[in-house]
Amino acid sequence: MGGIASKGQLRMSLLRWAAVIVPLILLLGFASGRSVPAGSDNGWYLALHKPAATPPDWVFPVVWSVLYVMIGLALAMILNARGARGRGLAVALFAAGFALALAWQPVFFGAHRIGTALLIIVGMLMLGIATALAFGRIRSGAAWLMVPYLVWVSMAGVLTWQVGRMNPDAGTLVPAAHTSQML
Repeated sequence: MGGIASKGQLRMSLLRWAAVIVPLILLLGFASGRSVPAGSDNGWYLALHKPAATPPDWVFPVVWSVLYVMIGLALAMILNARGARGRGLAVALFAAGFALALAWQPVFFGAHRIGTALLIIVGMLMLGIATALAFGRIRSGAAWLMVPYLVWVSMAGVLTWQVGRMNPDAGTLVPAAHTSQML
């Protein structure tokens, strides 16, 4: 074998990466989303004053599912770029940002820590930008797949900041949730 891979072989390698990475990202995102009651299932959240621009509850799982597929595909493209310079750093940046993304919902909805959740979003955005730039040096398509995520995280940051500003006593509204929604 020892030769250069054909386009078909490279495509199949990418498909194998995507077949593992995308479901894994979706599964981890789903687990984070179900770790604490959220949206209208969360009494604390219902008691908060929310900005007029807050999307309806059904939008969040739809958007996050699409975003997880997109960033999963971006990661699969980078993982498939064996030998690419900066690949390890790009994957590490992605992993750190994704870990923060998974932490946001339990911190916001479970612990009722709006300030900490806002800091997490700032970290997500900074790491997301760094990841997109690192991905872009390897595969421009992977960088472009990160753009909708960055837009959504920016919007989530603005909403989180506004919720914090509108609810200075948010931490005392309802006791923090300590139960999981995982079945």
